[in-house]
Amino acid sequence: MLNDFGYIEKAVANIREVAEKQETNIKAAAKLMADAIADDKLINVYAGGGHTTLAMGEMFFRAGGLANINPLMETALSVFNQALKYLELERTVNFGASIVKYYGIKEGDVVLFFHNIGINPATIDAAEECRKRGAKIIAVASSCWQNEMPKDHFIRHPNGKNLFDYADVCIDDYNPVGDAVVNVPGMTTPIGPVSNVVDFTIAHLLEIETCRQCVERGIVPPVWNSANAPGGDEKNAAYLAKYKPLVKCL
Repeated sequence: MLNDFGYIEKAVANIREVAEKQETNIKAAAKLMADAIADDKLINVYAGGGHTTLAMGEMFFRAGGLANINPLMETALSVFNQALKYLELERTVNFGASIVKYYGIKEGDVVLFFHNIGINPATIDAAEECRKRGAKIIAVASSCWQNEMPKDHFIRHPNGKNLFDYADVCIDDYNPVGDAVVNVPGMTTPIGPVSNVVDFTIAHLLEIETCRQCVERGIVPPVWNSANAPGGDEKNAAYLAKYKPLVKCL
């Protein structure tokens, strides 16, 4: 039997903690997302750098995912940039604000933030710019990182604020400082990060609850079919015609 040193158990426990303790917040966030669908608006998604950008990608143009997702994509912050370069850029003041400005976030827009650390300049500046513009902010991040990292730590934004300070709805992913949760005997460095497993689950829980609330209101939410399944392209054609002029990444 595969010895995962408790990795699956710990990842599942993290997901269950979110499901049990964040139910009210997930429902509140889904209401904002359902409101956007009811108003025929996009749901904007921002990620503060590195592997958190994968959660944004998981929600975009995804089989079984909402079709009105608008990723505020900046590949310079993503894992598809050189690692040391994106690490430097996510620590650069005003870089995050420039991304929000480029995508033209407006008053009343919904912006879903993913950044489990929730303290770096690219995240804080983007959230501050969204707040200035009157957007509604949903934040998926870890209270552990935000509360336990020293206020003068060099990776923090100079204003010392946390992502949760800007959010209308906060969803705690309970990611531990350091992310990795497995200690293999004979090693001094932990292995087995859980942040993406948990944040992907939160992303899908948000979409599921959003769809439930839409149906409850008598609204049919826009959802992609798999483009690789028979008839998928034909079923998606109407959504592509509608959203391609609106979503820069399509």
